[in-house]
Amino acid sequence: MRARFILSETWTSLRRNVSMILSVMLVTFISFLFIGASVLLQAQITRAKGDWYNQVEVVVWLCPDGTSQAASCAAGVAPTDTEIVQLQDLIRQELGDDVSQITYVSREDFYNDTFLQQYPDGTYQGRTLTAADMQDSLRLKLTDPTKYQVVSEVLSGRTGVEEVVDQRQIFDPIFAVLNRATVVTVVLAAVMVVVAILLTGTTIRLSAASRKNETEIMRLVGASNWTIRLPFVLEGVVASFLGSMLACGALNALVKVFITDWLAQNVQWMPFITQRTVWLTAPVLVVGAMALSVVASTISLRRYLKA
Repeated sequence: MRARFILSETWTSLRRNVSMILSVMLVTFISFLFIGASVLLQAQITRAKGDWYNQVEVVVWLCPDGTSQAASCAAGVAPTDTEIVQLQDLIRQELGDDVSQITYVSREDFYNDTFLQQYPDGTYQGRTLTAADMQDSLRLKLTDPTKYQVVSEVLSGRTGVEEVVDQRQIFDPIFAVLNRATVVTVVLAAVMVVVAILLTGTTIRLSAASRKNETEIMRLVGASNWTIRLPFVLEGVVASFLGSMLACGALNALVKVFITDWLAQNVQWMPFITQRTVWLTAPVLVVGAMALSVVASTISLRRYLKA
């Protein structure tokens, strides 16, 4: 009987305050759209980092034949096969715990497998290059991609080594931009959450004020504070639930249209989040929206429910 009464009062309140409920729903929708976007953006960064950092290597460029600006290449000749083997042995001895794999790439292999893939006609900056213009290199796979500095300290400046390059340096600026975008999205989401809390509280307080006589009668006949309060709280919860569900639906549509059906089809070298990521995030967004509504409603109703 009490449950039926509470649900009846909630439905009555929803019908009376359609415009205010819609405003709460829309603000909740926008707020949790921003929150969901920041969560998905961070999930995208984490996925890309995990995939790229597992594939990146430290490239040890060996001295080329001819002039080089590196002091370690002052001899002007590329290291011999014996010197390259000795350098590989040095890496195994001093960096055995940090380097899991060493791959030697000759200048011919680099020219055919990498350079010609990027420049099919062999022309770079107005010059036609051949394999003789390339450099030998060692590709090092690290057990921990963050320990590049250890490898650099051991190999930089050694005779026969022109430069040690960590491929993570290519991706870190991209991740820095994405992380800043995440911060901006989080700040906007936080502002919108505050707006949603204030609007929810104000809406519920106005709803309670418009029915003050009814709540006074209910108190006189012995209704508990929670019996009086619950219809108003549920009113805010319903609005927040609908708004958060709209946000989840919008996020799902955005991911499908712009990521699954567009970016993932045209950019093959990056792993992307999927709609499954959205639906794993959705319950957290919905529950969070409803919890915020409960808190805002409960606080705003205190002054009207004092015995």
